[in-house]
Amino acid sequence: MTKKVQFTVDFKDDVETYLETHFPEMVDYRILSQALDARGAQRGKTPRYTYNIEILSAGEQFEAIKEEFPQLGPFKDRPIIIGAGPAGLFCALRLADYGVPSLVIERGDRAHNRMLHISKFWRYGEFNTENNVCYGEGGAGLFSDGKLITRIKSPFVQYVMNRFVDFGAPKDTAYISNPHLGSNKIRGLINKMTEYLVSRNCEVKYNTRVDKILTEANKVIGVELSTGEKIFSDSVILATGHSASEMYHHLEILGVEMKQKDFAVGVRIEHPRELIDQIQYGKFAGLDLGAARYRLSYEDPKSKKGTYSFCMCPGGYVLSSGTEADGIVVNGMSNFARNSRWSNAALVVSVRAGIDFSSEKLLAGLDFQHSIEQSAYQASVSRASGRELPAQTLKEFMSGSLNNGNEKIKTSTPSGIVKTELHEILPSFVTKHLENALVKFDENLKGFISDKALLIAPETRTSAPVTILRNKETMESSSHQGLYPCGEGAGHAGGITSAAVDGVKVAMSLLKTKKGFET
Repeated sequence: MTKKVQFTVDFKDDVETYLETHFPEMVDYRILSQALDARGAQRGKTPRYTYNIEILSAGEQFEAIKEEFPQLGPFKDRPIIIGAGPAGLFCALRLADYGVPSLVIERGDRAHNRMLHISKFWRYGEFNTENNVCYGEGGAGLFSDGKLITRIKSPFVQYVMNRFVDFGAPKDTAYISNPHLGSNKIRGLINKMTEYLVSRNCEVKYNTRVDKILTEANKVIGVELSTGEKIFSDSVILATGHSASEMYHHLEILGVEMKQKDFAVGVRIEHPRELIDQIQYGKFAGLDLGAARYRLSYEDPKSKKGTYSFCMCPGGYVLSSGTEADGIVVNGMSNFARNSRWSNAALVVSVRAGIDFSSEKLLAGLDFQHSIEQSAYQASVSRASGRELPAQTLKEFMSGSLNNGNEKIKTSTPSGIVKTELHEILPSFVTKHLENALVKFDENLKGFISDKALLIAPETRTSAPVTILRNKETMESSSHQGLYPCGEGAGHAGGITSAAVDGVKVAMSLLKTKKGFET
């Protein structure tokens, strides 16, 4: 019987040497998990890795971890999946594993073509409503940090990691504690994934927007495309992402049950990567630890509102990621190497449904987001071309003044920045909570409030402004039979991994409903 062991070693120590010394009977091993603990590095404490490892002795074999998938055959009506982001693709992938082909409909283009449109937008301001940072093959996750971190507990998390490895992710993706693919690598993986789906008799329609869900007596019968074409099915998986505002309005008209949801808005904060590495790693900065990460949170004792970091991108870039020509949104991204000269993160403040925006209108949260995005665009147009992102140094933001000198501020964003008083763009409760939290963050990370730090705004699309209600067991809409709300846009996930897992869960529910299959 194989032996499983856990141990901790200094970050410079060789794992294989440790194992050979302490377990001389070992003939082979495999890493089950690996986690870096760099707490205290700024005080001189040596960073350490904790490993969980399975050891093989003579005459033993590792137990196979590959899943077996009985081939169940197609459904009577091929399921329609709207959206080729992580939720939609992993739903299609899990169904295909069991021999069930689906139709995936994506409003944008293939990843490589989509990148051309996005580059034109970042560099020249040429905006494409159907191919941008949120729409197109891979969804918003294609232009993110490629982080696969998740706090959800699900048996399908490992499946998602293993499948990423199957399609070309580094093998350690399956076991390290904070797997990271980077935007450059995840684009290649998504391309291989969709090619695999096609090889399993799935169909993927690109540059095709679904405008309507077709129903009869609150029962889904298919979809209608922007061309007027109708495609019929009794199973429609809604995986449109958190920025498909037209779909939210259509669902409201259709009477699909939804409720307002809390979310968060704020800014991207950008520091020189070298500074964050020094703050976090101290004398170990620059050694073989990679770009440093941080996670910050603070709850105001009076308002009970939280301010926290989100989607931290070490060695990354700040990107313009809006979905409308008259609105500006920012997000963060990094490539696999995380070798940009800057590190950034969202710093966002909680926005409460029915308190910070009206409870009388279902989509008031969407209006709240859009009003901030449009204010940012107007600020950019009034001072520049409308392409540049509103920005202010951290010291200016904290002092409430704007230095209108001609100094050239360095930044990672390819869109460029325009100096703007961010208090003009963001609601006052957001800026006040940011100011208070930043003081606390600087107490935890000495030097965080720096002359070299830059705030870029606005970060508004942290999550969906509504939850599309569904049955917890069947995953089906609580109001419309055959409609399966899925992923971030439905308010049931947040991030690449949790969205992918949600897609898998919907697929398994469909297999149970249509084929009577249960694992």
